[in-house]
Amino acid sequence: MTEHRAGPLAGLKVVELAGLGPAPFAAMFLADQGADVVRVERAGAGFAMPIDPRFDTLQRGKRMLSLDLKSADGLAAALELVEHADVLIEGYRPGVTERLGLGPDACLARNPRLVYGRMTGWGQDGPLAQRAGHDPTYQALVGSLHAIGRAGGPPQLPLSLVGDFGGGAMYLVSGILAALWERERSGKGQVVDAAIVDGVAHLMANPFSMLAGGAWNDERGTNLIDSGAPFVDVYRTSDDRYVAVAALEPPFYAQLLAGLRLDGDETLPGQWDRRRWRELRDRFAAAFATRTRDEWSEVFAGSDACVAPVLSMSEAPANEHLVARGTFLEREGCPEPAPAPRFSRTPSGFPAAPPVAPEDDPAQILSAWSAMSLPGR
Repeated sequence: MTEHRAGPLAGLKVVELAGLGPAPFAAMFLADQGADVVRVERAGAGFAMPIDPRFDTLQRGKRMLSLDLKSADGLAAALELVEHADVLIEGYRPGVTERLGLGPDACLARNPRLVYGRMTGWGQDGPLAQRAGHDPTYQALVGSLHAIGRAGGPPQLPLSLVGDFGGGAMYLVSGILAALWERERSGKGQVVDAAIVDGVAHLMANPFSMLAGGAWNDERGTNLIDSGAPFVDVYRTSDDRYVAVAALEPPFYAQLLAGLRLDGDETLPGQWDRRRWRELRDRFAAAFATRTRDEWSEVFAGSDACVAPVLSMSEAPANEHLVARGTFLEREGCPEPAPAPRFSRTPSGFPAAPPVAPEDDPAQILSAWSAMSLPGR
């Protein structure tokens, strides 16, 4: 059984109905901060990620329990957990938990203080609520996918960071925490409807503001921060690697030019002369192509030119700054992102390893929970 840890959410009891992607990530985030998370694996459930369970970071810090939710005994065990929980997280299509007997009405009837977190792509209602989807389809509908990519090229998929985890999981977490705060005043739980389309649209607040204000073209790759500007872009180096540049402000731009030895060149186009941005980009590209990525890292070390090497996933954990901060931890010789954010008084410590196999005794979990309490419970 996973040992309960300290952290700002110590004492918070969470039931997660097992699924994929954003809902497990949200539950992992709560576990990282000290919550006691029980992931209920559905017996005979469908698709599972093809990964060694020892390295499934999304399951770290959790207890795992296998229940047949279609059986009377399995449903009764799940509802007993719900009765003692603070939070439930599920990521199924609308209506699935209702058919299982674990919908919001059934759970809140057993536990009126429960915060019931629902994670979907399209939301609990609307014409597409019952349709299948994945990260790119949600982004496609809200405008974010259209905005990401090179001018004249197709939209580019930004991994699943924008949709599943940014616009999905993190909005579910923030909604759950907001509902828990409200519960401290009302004494009542409620349902949190977190939809990826809503979250990604909310993340697009700045681009939509700029579009409305006339500072954004609704054409990808032509704007200030989408690779349209030559001083906010990535450039190939002589060793076929890349550096990232984001020298927006004049002092930073001046240091970029100094590092590239282009300062004082009267033939160089002005930073804000959009008509000559193509020429300026070509000059930058030619300069960056004269040295390796790591040589440019040395050139710009200690400067505010906002130039950084583009590191691979294999390289990033060894970066000096990230090592100093402990941004990554190591488990069985493999790098793993550490919990974030940090807290000054209630550190969570090293997260427990992902369980390799689920348990089958809910009584042990309830016994552990009986020794835990939150204010007002």
